[in-house]
Amino acid sequence: MNKLFSLLLAVCCAGLAASGQDVHFSQFFEAPLYRNPALAGILNGDVRVQTLYRSQWNSVGNAYKTGSVNAEYKLPVKDDYITLGMQVLYDKSGSIDLSTTQVFPAVNYHKSLSQDRSLFLSLGFMGGLVQRTIDRSKITTTTTYQGGGDGERALMPGYKYFDGSAGLSFNAQLGENPENNLVIGAAYHHFNHPKASFYNNSMVVVQPKWVYSADVKMALNEYSFATVYNNYTRQGSYTEIITGMLYGLKIGSYSDDPDYTLQAGAFMRWKDAVIPTVQLDYRPFSFSLSYDVNISQLSQTTQGRGGFELSLKYLGFLDRENSSLNAVRCPRF
Repeated sequence: MNKLFSLLLAVCCAGLAASGQDVHFSQFFEAPLYRNPALAGILNGDVRVQTLYRSQWNSVGNAYKTGSVNAEYKLPVKDDYITLGMQVLYDKSGSIDLSTTQVFPAVNYHKSLSQDRSLFLSLGFMGGLVQRTIDRSKITTTTTYQGGGDGERALMPGYKYFDGSAGLSFNAQLGENPENNLVIGAAYHHFNHPKASFYNNSMVVVQPKWVYSADVKMALNEYSFATVYNNYTRQGSYTEIITGMLYGLKIGSYSDDPDYTLQAGAFMRWKDAVIPTVQLDYRPFSFSLSYDVNISQLSQTTQGRGGFELSLKYLGFLDRENSSLNAVRCPRF
């Protein structure tokens, strides 16, 4: 077994944990719990279920394929609210099928700060089990040709660990129009510094990650609105800034109950990609499509082809006495 392969394998298997980054989404706003557990339940509804799929780097080899599913259930507690949620994520990449599965229950408490309008401070926690595996049968080395397998006796085919995140968010209605909202937040992921190594190396840990966000939604007139999303991520030496805007148009006879809502716009992941995005709402469902146009130093190799994302969302109210449908004050965006 040559030393070069051992080094490359160690980097591939533990690099994300030691010095790299978590998986990311261009439609980060469609995975709110993964972004910040304190964003759970900030919605115009009682329940929300979202699924998001990403496929990246199909043009340069084995693609990264990532899927996310989150579900939220919001209910009132006197003048406050509590949201119970679940975040599930699956990621698979590389020629040896490096796979990560996360199952994270979440809870978020929304404290009302005003008796007159929607103004909430939310504190959220999320945590659970992570499993990572590789397919050793797909590893080929000089030792393999000599009948000795992959030659890595200390290499485990998988491992598990517990992980946790915490976050804060501030949600406010802007002015008298309930459609005008601001949400800012900060989240701290991997606060327990979990050990993560295929070689059972206790020195390899998942680097903590900070995520800061600021989103604003404003009505432009009775039938149109604009939503601005901003996200800043820092994990170890890696940083990511992504920002963009969607312009929304309500289609139908009634602006307060449109038949459809069409949104279109673009995002930029600084020094990496431009991301055109389109979203169609046909309540209670919403469908979004985006594509990363690569502008980084890899663009000469990828010819601008990055990755695409598809998302599907269900957002609705429950037939119950304490539904947030008619609530004057409610966390929403």
